[in-house]
Amino acid sequence: MRLSEAAALALATRLLEEHGATRDHAALQARVLVTAEMKGHPSHGLCRLPRLVERMERGLIDPQTKGTQRWRADAVLEVEGSAGLGPIVAMAAIERLAPHIPDLGIGLVAVRNANHLGMLAHYVEAIAAMGLVGIALSSSEALVHPFGGTQAMLGTNPIAIGVPTAEDPLVLDLATSIVPMGRIHHHAATGRPIPDGWALDAAGKPTTDPKRAKAGAIAPFGDAKGYGLGIAIELLVAALAGSALATEVHGTLDSQSPCNKGDVFILIEPSLAPGLPTRLSAYLAAVRASPSKVAGEPVLVPGDRARQRRAAASRNGFEINQSLWEDLNALSPSRILVSEGQRS
Repeated sequence: MRLSEAAALALATRLLEEHGATRDHAALQARVLVTAEMKGHPSHGLCRLPRLVERMERGLIDPQTKGTQRWRADAVLEVEGSAGLGPIVAMAAIERLAPHIPDLGIGLVAVRNANHLGMLAHYVEAIAAMGLVGIALSSSEALVHPFGGTQAMLGTNPIAIGVPTAEDPLVLDLATSIVPMGRIHHHAATGRPIPDGWALDAAGKPTTDPKRAKAGAIAPFGDAKGYGLGIAIELLVAALAGSALATEVHGTLDSQSPCNKGDVFILIEPSLAPGLPTRLSAYLAAVRASPSKVAGEPVLVPGDRARQRRAAASRNGFEINQSLWEDLNALSPSRILVSEGQRS
């Protein structure tokens, strides 16, 4: 079935409110999920809602807290997430730090014990909208095998970078695994096999069965390069946030455990060189205009495809699985989240 952006936001916001979130917190968490859907990443979208609701019902998420913030140094804001919703805790800290960046030049937020953030692009886009360069890092359960290994020892450990320009910011958002675990869960939920090379099963053998992959390990992207970047982020996040390392992390993919991963956000004031934003935009335009390997398929820069998908979804809505729709409605005490007329 197809949903409009407005209908999806109404659905997610109301469901979160019905399970204890304040209106503002529900709206922000809903926005993060719906934007992922609109950008073509349903693994980070509405399919996350049932688990969020279950975690809220079990007391594993406090939907009202923003966490506890403490200045560890002039440019370092330390946050105890206190089981809060990831987007709420993260954005509260970013918004507290951002006004100090013109004086500091650079600042860092280190968060531990908050819940899943969703797509990191949301945060670096928000930072770039403030006129700042943003870098976001996060950790997860052990889901990725080392290069040359077969056992899950690292998190998927995504990184995102946002750089403001005179036009749209450059936005890079990627996991250091070949795919996020959410993609494999999405394949399992929709009954589709995964491509060769994505994962190993519990016995360390290659598999295309997403259910076997969930019990095994995902490959790092780019073999040794993704592994190297992933393990560097693993240690960097733990060192800065004081959070657990991958083999001791839990709570982003289950409904039984408190979430104890870490998140780091770096905010940087860009150079005040005259005309810099325009020069950055002109460079990106030149990259897009450079010769393409395939006729009719122009060169893109990071963030372009997501913006194109989001624009199309704003016009035409986006598809969600009928069974997911039914599951979400079943979670609502009112049983009617979005009327038929609100669907796209």
